[in-house]
Amino acid sequence: MNIPLLSLLIFLPLIGVIFLVLVKGNNTRNAKAVALWISCLDLILALVMWSQFDASNPSFQFVEKHSWIETMRCSYHLGVDGLSIYFILLATILTPICIFSSFTKITSRIREYMIAFLLLETFMIGVFCALDAILFYLFFEGVLIPMFLIIGLWGGNNRIYACFKFFLYTFLGSVFMLIALVKLYDYTGTTNFIDMSAISLPIGAQQWLFWALVSAFAVKIPMWPVHTWLPDAHVEAPTAGSVLLAGVLLKMGGYGLIRIVLPILPNASQQFAPIMIGLSLIAIVYTSLVALAQTDIKKLIAYSSVAHMGFVTLGIFTFSPQGIVGAVMQMISHGFVSAALFLCVGVIYDRYHTREINDYGGLLNIMPLYASAFFVLLIASIGVPGTSGFVGEFLVLMATFKTNILYAATATLGMILGAVYMLWLYKRIFMGKISGVLVLHDKQHNDLTRGERTIFGILIFIVLGLGIYPKIVLKGIEVALPKVMPIKANIKAMHVH
Repeated sequence: MNIPLLSLLIFLPLIGVIFLVLVKGNNTRNAKAVALWISCLDLILALVMWSQFDASNPSFQFVEKHSWIETMRCSYHLGVDGLSIYFILLATILTPICIFSSFTKITSRIREYMIAFLLLETFMIGVFCALDAILFYLFFEGVLIPMFLIIGLWGGNNRIYACFKFFLYTFLGSVFMLIALVKLYDYTGTTNFIDMSAISLPIGAQQWLFWALVSAFAVKIPMWPVHTWLPDAHVEAPTAGSVLLAGVLLKMGGYGLIRIVLPILPNASQQFAPIMIGLSLIAIVYTSLVALAQTDIKKLIAYSSVAHMGFVTLGIFTFSPQGIVGAVMQMISHGFVSAALFLCVGVIYDRYHTREINDYGGLLNIMPLYASAFFVLLIASIGVPGTSGFVGEFLVLMATFKTNILYAATATLGMILGAVYMLWLYKRIFMGKISGVLVLHDKQHNDLTRGERTIFGILIFIVLGLGIYPKIVLKGIEVALPKVMPIKANIKAMHVH
């Protein structure tokens, strides 16, 4: 008997949601325990799936397919390959970390908070498993609901503005995606992504379908100039919300481009590649300059996320194997690094209740363990060799250099600016004299707790592990590439690991 592993992964958190909804009372300790255990069980299932995953097999694995809406040839179709399995691992690793890190930080509506995160996990995993357009759209849109509530109910002072801006931007883009998916069904007679990619569409149809789909994925990434919702959402979201927003939700846009846009609309993707590359380069350089002007730590890291995701879209639209592999690797690396950086911000915000850079100084003398963890994550963010951040950016730059030297030079400038604003941030927070705000709070013996050391230890281990031995991820990505490459590419010539 074949165990429906992907269905278990998707719906196990939903079972936890139902249990928390049905249980009467508001025992916060039980709600926390249930949410943590359910998310940990989901992580164990994901690790079991990974252990059974054949990275040398280009086909979809753990496939589940059942008839759903017969009149539309719509099916409940799930499957994973080397392009999706690592995003599932990313989501299942970060979710229990978020839940555990929230134990002492969230004091109101605990049960509802845990329900929102478990529901979010269901939708996130569903996005990376779905091989049917309708199913993908339901999961993709479903993510908006719990994240809207997380920001709106447990966010900062301007949370209402931030959550509505987040919802309206992403929902509007998704409306265009829905129209595109309906029209794709009209053209192809199927809602199956695999079958859609096998049908050649007329160039006129591809052109407008391309922009309809990109409008949804560009907002989610987010690309310049539809990125303005992200800094507001990050600043107002609770720490755990920012972790999943940067760590997983942004990756849905890049994944959608690779899984849907490139294989189904290959001609339009190549035709509009110069525009997409131009927008990517603007995002890399412009948002890096904006990050230099920030006074809020969280906002600076939010703008750095836009710049890093610019490397993702740049790599995708080089249409080279190295570029797309680098883009996927960059997303995975950024998922762990950005999540850890937002957790770092949450650590000092909980102690000193400020995110203003000018309020800090000399923190190295007070919290040496924290300063060390922050430094490791900082060098991973700027792409120092030996960290996961280096692998993806190097592959993207190599692919970009082969495409256009000027593009590569511009992207390199963005990397330099990234190093500047991150090192500047570290200098202002950790070096020099101890600031008056830190002295006022008298937290001189309040370095990382045991739980915080465990969380950062896990994330740093992953970041360094992927940097030292990236083949563990790259092999599966490379093998899956032929399914999404929109042009004739010498896949066999790839030697990125």
